[in-house]
Amino acid sequence: MRKRLFSLFTAILVGITSLFSGCGNTSTETLTKSGFYFNTIISVTIYAGGSEQLLDECFALAEKYESYFSNTIADSDISRINDAAGAPVSVHDETVELLQKGISYGELSGGKFDITIGKLSDLWDISTKALLDKTDASMIPSDDDIKAALSTVDYRNIEIDGNEVTLLNHDAKIDLGGIAKGYIADEMRAFLNDNGVTSGFINLGGNVLALGPKEDGSSYTIGIQRPFGLENEAIASVSVTDETVVSSGVYERYFTVDDKRYHHILDTATGYPYDNHLLGVTVITKYSVDGDGLSTTCFSLGLEDGMTLIESLDDTEAIFITDDYEIHVSSGMGSSVPYTILE
Repeated sequence: MRKRLFSLFTAILVGITSLFSGCGNTSTETLTKSGFYFNTIISVTIYAGGSEQLLDECFALAEKYESYFSNTIADSDISRINDAAGAPVSVHDETVELLQKGISYGELSGGKFDITIGKLSDLWDISTKALLDKTDASMIPSDDDIKAALSTVDYRNIEIDGNEVTLLNHDAKIDLGGIAKGYIADEMRAFLNDNGVTSGFINLGGNVLALGPKEDGSSYTIGIQRPFGLENEAIASVSVTDETVVSSGVYERYFTVDDKRYHHILDTATGYPYDNHLLGVTVITKYSVDGDGLSTTCFSLGLEDGMTLIESLDDTEAIFITDDYEIHVSSGMGSSVPYTILE
């Protein structure tokens, strides 16, 4: 958990420092609110036209969507699907929308991004183990248990008919944790825009979304965490306007056994954490839900195939960090998305 908060703090530190320093109107009131949803800290900062009520309503959205999308809240839409033993379950429109988005990334990635990974994620339980003061082999699930959990992972077993969702494999478990925060960030931005707020900053556990340009028309500067670096240490920064910056990496949640790191990005082919010489992938794009899906997908694909995917997409750029701490950028970085590599 400390590493997740570190990632979040680095992005907030660099981004908000730029946010305040570029504001020419000192009489403008800046409002900020934070909360804890989906096992992470959420922070929203807004400028002119904002109010405490709008901030409260943003967090009401977060609470509502957590009650739909969480697989740990007993009566959520996702929990009811997971517990239905193959029976159809009627869910909210937004749940259907997010499930369809998750399925689309399953198709795009050839199953490397898969929202039915819940049983495998629960088996590894990286978030909990990362907090334990243990480094012995008992932390690693057995091969047989991994194979059993892996057999339940297949996004094609989700059947959607209108608002009814059926999980065809009764043993499978949907987990939207890899994509839900991005969806919520996008909904918060849409809500704020609809209410006249066009300048601000949303951070959902490291999913950073800038609302428009700053009031003076300049871009926001967002820091990208240096993997395993010191607190507040960024390896690069990007300048964005009305875009999202989303990172996935091996440094966020992990434990170590016999000098081998076991992190939370699991390979749906082997059931084990990826070992592909990547430390992290950051995606810069319009919608945070796509940043979520793409950052995990590109990490899973590896440097070459992940970069090929990014280059095939419009208005999407990425930064890949390999385990030698080399930075690899897509072709639009430096032109459509200004960036700086930090020493």
